[in-house]
Amino acid sequence: MTNGEYLAFIEDGCYTRPELWLADAWTLLQSGDGWNAPLYWRNKEGGWHEYHLCGLAPLDLDAPVVHVSYYEADAYARWAGARLPTEQEWEIAAAGVAADCGAVGNERLVPRVAPDRDGLTQMFGEAWQWTASPYVSYPGYKPLSGVLGEYNGKFMSNQMVLRGGSCVTPENHIRPSYRNFFYPSDRWQFSSIRVARDL
Repeated sequence: MTNGEYLAFIEDGCYTRPELWLADAWTLLQSGDGWNAPLYWRNKEGGWHEYHLCGLAPLDLDAPVVHVSYYEADAYARWAGARLPTEQEWEIAAAGVAADCGAVGNERLVPRVAPDRDGLTQMFGEAWQWTASPYVSYPGYKPLSGVLGEYNGKFMSNQMVLRGGSCVTPENHIRPSYRNFFYPSDRWQFSSIRVARDL
């Protein structure tokens, strides 16, 4: 999704529409923490701006939307008449797509012009993409003994899977099977939205 597409969601009043949000998300929105846009967006005189590594800049409507939570991704998908893909659907769609690194220019994400495959764009390396899948172990997974076994096993609770890597993910990690996990309310990482529609 682009900033422009997400801005249409905001302008349609979607942060005030409980029917679009999961119950935990709606409670969070009502908490007074000021959620009304992605984490680093600011609505200033002259329109929307976004903080980048180089400071505050006018919102680039064609750049990928980033710093959104799972809750925001899910609400956007509902609004768009779609859904988030499962991690298995995401991995199948990504099969055969070149897993190149992110597009960063002038300390911010820049849109990629050409599609990766079959019209898919930005599968890898720009921003993590939320999936509808909880972070659980693969069938047959057995944690290693000791500290290494703690890393994955102890975090498999109440988190959602992201796929695709981001502009700050090491290039040698980017591949279709690479998965990340965060709590549904987390939005500090370079996380974005990819929607799926049933045929």
